[in-house]
Amino acid sequence: MIIHMLKGKIHRAVITEANLDYVGSITIDEDLMENSGILEYEKVQIVDLNNGARFETYVIAGERGSGVICLNGAAARCVQKGDKVIIMAYCQLNEVEASAYKPKVVFVNEDNSIKEVGNYEKHGEIK
Repeated sequence: MIIHMLKGKIHRAVITEANLDYVGSITIDEDLMENSGILEYEKVQIVDLNNGARFETYVIAGERGSGVICLNGAAARCVQKGDKVIIMAYCQLNEVEASAYKPKVVFVNEDNSIKEVGNYEKHGEIK
């Protein structure tokens, strides 16, 4: 059996811009990508905490250390600058792998700088 598991997430990132005229995707600061284990061109799910929107797109790398979280193309209509979002990537594991797997979790400050990184989250606490 294959199980879909959370691979990594960036928790409560702030949208820095929404660019409707771009081809598509979400631009994410490379520091955030690296620490969350999210890869360039990887499919991600985005949840907007301000309006409840849930949608999927793929990631492109943004300038390292910039704090950029930019929704591009059609996805730009789902958010507004200043919204808080959760960005999640998933993986597929077999039962043995899944039983021992711990996702990477990145909590950010208001400027999208890294506040805390861990690989296990339970009831809102990161370890």
